[in-house]
Amino acid sequence: MKKQIIIKILGVIIILLAIGYLGYNQYNFSQKLVGIQNEVTVANTNFSQKISDIETILLAAQENNTTLADALNAAKEKAEALDRQFKKVNSNVADLEKITKTDPELLQKYSKVFFLNDNYAPSDLINIPTSYTFNKDKTYKIHDQVWPHLKDLMDDAKTDGMSLEVISAFRSFTDQAILKGAYTVNYGAGTANSFSADQGYSEHQLGTTVDFTNPTVADTFSGFSKSKEYQWLKDNAYKYGFVISYPENNSYYQFEPWHWRFVGYKLARDLHKEGKNFYDLTQREIDEYVVDLFD
Repeated sequence: MKKQIIIKILGVIIILLAIGYLGYNQYNFSQKLVGIQNEVTVANTNFSQKISDIETILLAAQENNTTLADALNAAKEKAEALDRQFKKVNSNVADLEKITKTDPELLQKYSKVFFLNDNYAPSDLINIPTSYTFNKDKTYKIHDQVWPHLKDLMDDAKTDGMSLEVISAFRSFTDQAILKGAYTVNYGAGTANSFSADQGYSEHQLGTTVDFTNPTVADTFSGFSKSKEYQWLKDNAYKYGFVISYPENNSYYQFEPWHWRFVGYKLARDLHKEGKNFYDLTQREIDEYVVDLFD
């Protein structure tokens, strides 16, 4: 009997322990469940916040992209402007370099206006081949950068059936003095001054000026103004950078249809287009063409 009571008490105790264990486990489970639910809630909250943050970031990125595009366009425009400035500066530097390398005397107005001293001579003179000259036994010199233009002119004139020949080119200060002295002796000072420059005032000293002739008028120049060669020069010489220095009714010397000076294509073209002569322009206007003289 006593043993049975003990067994029952042990059974009750076991049952109570089981109930307590189960209750404890259920409580722990509930607590864990609550913890998990809380974690899920927090995770959902965090996820929602993350989504909100991402949307904000995307909107900001979109706005930044628009701003960046504008900035890139502005930078591109600025770069292009800088590039244009750079090219302009480079062009100005190149022009300045060309000007510094170009003898400014070559576009000065002489003929009783400016004076070349007795030591002046162009830096680079070359001989004109005898196939282009009147007197095959005489040496004619020309500025080396003028020669290609003169050669083209005479070659094209020949192609067009002309018979142009160079009868005078570079003359030094001394050569001009001797020539003027001879003219003065032969014709008198007054007459000589009407067609011949004093030494230091002759365009021939520049090495950019030539006198043309043809086999018909030879070295007298008589009748050259009526020749087909002169008409061809009037119509075409400007295309090669040459202009007549002393046209009819000029203020310096008698009409010299044979006397042509190289002034560069651009100036010769503009003079031809405007119907003007070299000595009609001011020196300031002429100086603007120095940079383009040999272009």
